Amino acid sequence: MRRLWRVVKWTALALVLGVVALLSPVAYVESFCRADPESTAYQPLITDPAFQRAEANSYLTYPEWHIVYAYEGLAKTLETTDEYAFDYSASISGFWRSFCALNQQANRHGGGDFNTRATIHVIGVSYTLEMVMKAAYEETIGRLFAVIRGADKSPQDLYAAQMAADYATFLQQVPWYKYDFETAKDELWAEPVTSFLRGWERRLALGGEFSAKSAYAGVIAEAVEAAGVAPLRIRSVVTGLEASSLELIDGVDVVDTTSDGLIIETPRYRKFTHILEAIIAGGGTVNEIAGNDDIMLSMVGWDDPDLKTLKHGAILSRIPRDGYGGSARWLVGVRVSELEPALSEIKAQGLQIEHIYDY
Repeated sequence: MRRLWRVVKWTALALVLGVVALLSPVAYVESFCRADPESTAYQPLITDPAFQRAEANSYLTYPEWHIVYAYEGLAKTLETTDEYAFDYSASISGFWRSFCALNQQANRHGGGDFNTRATIHVIGVSYTLEMVMKAAYEETIGRLFAVIRGADKSPQDLYAAQMAADYATFLQQVPWYKYDFETAKDELWAEPVTSFLRGWERRLALGGEFSAKSAYAGVIAEAVEAAGVAPLRIRSVVTGLEASSLELIDGVDVVDTTSDGLIIETPRYRKFTHILEAIIAGGGTVNEIAGNDDIMLSMVGWDDPDLKTLKHGAILSRIPRDGYGGSARWLVGVRVSELEPALSEIKAQGLQIEHIYDY
């Protein structure tokens, strides 16, 4: 009985310490990643409340995208090696470090409301737990079975790489909980077993992961349905192009003509970035997005620690790019009306525009 009590006691202590460790980044962000609001006299051109967004949300959108990029990085890793080679700890660190910097920036632009910050914290804790569990397994048992397998990947390994790439692409436009994990599991198990130990280990490990995600996705989908789906359309004010030219761009609808410019309505997320690039490439100027005159974008390229300033933007954070050795991601705050010179400056430095974060 005494031995059982010791086991229970130490197990309970380990659980408490684990919970404290998971929640410590939340406490740090809320306590130390704060900033005073900056005054602004900007008067929105888009006056319909249904299409106005809080400016702070551009910065607070990134943490979810960090997870998208992590899966993209995992897919990149699996092109040449196995899951154990992915830097899970760096990805976790990048999430919380970037959130700290962006929470400060959000404070300067009106601040994120409690529900938005709470959602990010829940996502961050869940992501941290997932990455810790994957690292604990893949860097030990997973690595062992990969070594036993040898250099030639099993059909299950090849499917895992294919699924990771598909999932990363899916997340660019669609919420993760809508992914068909059950079909992914079925397809994984349909692959022939040519490497007995590795094949069955991947079937059980990845199959179990897909089943768990499928169950969790169902819970999240019900919660989202109860809370209401986020708006999928966004409005912007554009000058320098005729309505007929704008409507040639896939996804663009001109909804109004004003003295300040044409008001367009478009999809959000990844498609929105491509639309803005097309408008700018066609000679147009974006003057406002969702009632805001500031927005954030990310650029990627070979890491350069000395790159700390831009003429047409403020570098808010620099993060190693998961899965892309030697590459980095910079988060940049820009004026909406200066997107064109900002994009030109970034490309002139040999960097690539990754994403423009809507609200």
